[in-house]
Amino acid sequence: MEAVSLIGVGCSAAGVLVFEIVLTRLFSLTQFYHFAFLTVSLALLGFGASGSVLAAFPAVGRGGSRRWALLALAQGVTTLGAYAVTNSIPFDSFAIAWDGRQVFFLIAYYLALAVPFFFGGLVTAALLSGWDQPVPISSARVYGANLIGAGLGCVVAIGTLPLIGGVAVIAVASFLGVAAAIAFASIASFPSRAVLVSLGALTIGAVIAAVASLGALDPRLSPYKDLSAALRYPGAEVVDSTWESSARVDHIVSGGIRSVPGLSFAWGGTPPPQDGITFDGDDLSPAPLVDPRDAAFAPHVLNSIAFSLHPGGDVLVLEPRGGLDVLIALATGAGTVTAVEGHGPALEAARRAEVPAYRDPRVEVVIEEPRSFVERTGRRFDVVDVALGAPYRPVTSGAYSLAEDYMLTAEAFDGYLSLLAPGGILSAMRWLQTPPSETIRLFGLAAGAVQRAGGDPEKALIALRSYATGLVMVKLDGFTAADVAMVAEFAAGERFDVIAAPGRGPSNEYNVLPVDQYGELAARVLADPDEVYRSYDFDIAPPGDNRPFFTHFFKWAQASDVLDTIGRTWQPFGGAGYFVLLAFLGLSVLGAALLILGPLLLMARRRAGGGAPGVRLWTVAYFGLLGLAFLLVELPIVQKYILLVGRPTTALAVVLFAILLSAGAGSMLSHLVRWRLAAVALAGAAVVYPRLLSWATGALLPLPLVVRMGIGAIALVPLGFLMGIMFPKGLARLERVAPHLVPWAWGINGTVSVIAGAASALLTLTWGFEPVVIVGAACYAAVAFLAGEAADEAVTPRRG
Repeated sequence: MEAVSLIGVGCSAAGVLVFEIVLTRLFSLTQFYHFAFLTVSLALLGFGASGSVLAAFPAVGRGGSRRWALLALAQGVTTLGAYAVTNSIPFDSFAIAWDGRQVFFLIAYYLALAVPFFFGGLVTAALLSGWDQPVPISSARVYGANLIGAGLGCVVAIGTLPLIGGVAVIAVASFLGVAAAIAFASIASFPSRAVLVSLGALTIGAVIAAVASLGALDPRLSPYKDLSAALRYPGAEVVDSTWESSARVDHIVSGGIRSVPGLSFAWGGTPPPQDGITFDGDDLSPAPLVDPRDAAFAPHVLNSIAFSLHPGGDVLVLEPRGGLDVLIALATGAGTVTAVEGHGPALEAARRAEVPAYRDPRVEVVIEEPRSFVERTGRRFDVVDVALGAPYRPVTSGAYSLAEDYMLTAEAFDGYLSLLAPGGILSAMRWLQTPPSETIRLFGLAAGAVQRAGGDPEKALIALRSYATGLVMVKLDGFTAADVAMVAEFAAGERFDVIAAPGRGPSNEYNVLPVDQYGELAARVLADPDEVYRSYDFDIAPPGDNRPFFTHFFKWAQASDVLDTIGRTWQPFGGAGYFVLLAFLGLSVLGAALLILGPLLLMARRRAGGGAPGVRLWTVAYFGLLGLAFLLVELPIVQKYILLVGRPTTALAVVLFAILLSAGAGSMLSHLVRWRLAAVALAGAAVVYPRLLSWATGALLPLPLVVRMGIGAIALVPLGFLMGIMFPKGLARLERVAPHLVPWAWGINGTVSVIAGAASALLTLTWGFEPVVIVGAACYAAVAFLAGEAADEAVTPRRG
């Protein structure tokens, strides 16, 4: 009977985690990347609310296995139902700054999706409380089953997503909730069992029917997504959609796609016909349908000059997506081209479209994460080209400031330079922004990499600008006078302006600016980069792997200007993702206060103060600090693992699987470990892990992905094991002194974790990953102080 109950807890937790992970993918697809982090807070808000409700209204969780079955069934039904409801809500994140209705839509979105997590949290909280159990079950075993089930749910999510797609995975999450209900019903009395099994069968049938008619549940994309815009062209259609663990890749056929970033206005021809490839409905990449021999436009594109400087050279193109840069390299005389693409479905789509560039015998295609390839390969190249894969996004938009980009960090550029053959050139192109941001940050990245490699940035850098793009080229041993003359002739002929070049000042002749800030800033970066980064209005300091947010330009000095534009601009969030996080943090603090204090007031009416004041204060401090610490340590580790395993969703699954599974083992064996000793060890481990991960990532990147994932998961086992000990140890003390506070403790832990989710994102943007983990370690140190010597003794729990 105990085993079946624990299986039910595990199935419920697995359903919750599957739903959580697939929501990160669906949020990234239907809205934008910065909404994906809300899924963690949704889960934690639901869990926190479940504990608070159970503390205030204990009858909700009473009734034994019959009640557990009903709660699990509600979780299963609302999982699919919540998605269906939110998919029908016309929420538009871009309009939230001026359309007041969108605030209410967002609230409805948020609350609807929190419901399945709420019921899933009730299942675990009811069993943790020990009420009406036919056979007493240790809270440590219940918590352990919850963690282990959640860890296995990560595997289910990441394994099924590429096979059946996002909506069908939601059906899997729904089924797991129903499976938990059936497990609980099987140990209930006969009438309840018959009714619940029948309801479960009907629910499973409804889920299957819903999945069979996925058209009604197809994700509704924001109208501002590239895919939405492309499909508005007459005759445009999606010919294939492929889910992978990190993105949905769509292949679009449309007569309206004519994208050639950096194309000169001096060229009077027509861009070639193209298909399009999008990633999570955005980042449309052109797939040119023209043979390299017929690509007359190619020599007129801004970044073609890098290939022209090395005719017949060996070229490496990183993340070419649809193959535009591959085509330009071939058309301008490359001898060989090695195309390294991390998205396998993107190359499959290009091959289905019969993109001529990828069929050229001079091209070798490698499906691998670029950073991993850079660390692994022993080859040297005449040109290393970092392709422009992202569409133009105004610097005043904060919608993408939360997105990591490990292709554009100081460590990445150090790796690129190490691949250059003697006389080789590194080339990278970004969008031209007003005020200057992307291109100048790229220039600073290149200058810093040259200095670290022992070169002279003034001799090793050339930067050009077109109407909308900026190009930075690096030649470690310095550009020759002939190189500079060739670049100047190219720029003049194509009507491009020089930002910086050895022996030449900036030009402002063709794409004329009232004040040439690009040339001025580039010169200042070469002369005194630290002064520029400190004094410039935007944050343009080169990002590193510890803070890999290339498109995050916000400084607090901008705050008043940003706030003045709210309601008067179409740009989402007034220019900084910070303000979304700040607003969410404020709402989290308010919600936490209500969910923590509300049950306490209700308990005080039924009991003398809801327990001794000291116990109440200890409960808030201990379980609140645990909620803060767990997320402040876990979320930065997830971010660090993105570099190790390649993609955000894969990193989330690996980290959650390893930490939750090992934490489940820690919970099950917590009675064998001294409380304070484990807490001190955990605080120490949290301090050590960031540096350990930084070192290990560099050493592991050359290895195959499966090996990196395996070693990365194993490395987290000690940390997860220690994490799993803390919560059941705290519950054991409450069971001795105030058992009625157990559900309240569950609620505090989940509610405060919502605050930690927003705080972690804010602190990471400000300081980077490692300092945030240190703050988490400090929280664990405070937990060690609260543990108390008396809690080290083995005590048989008294269930209430």
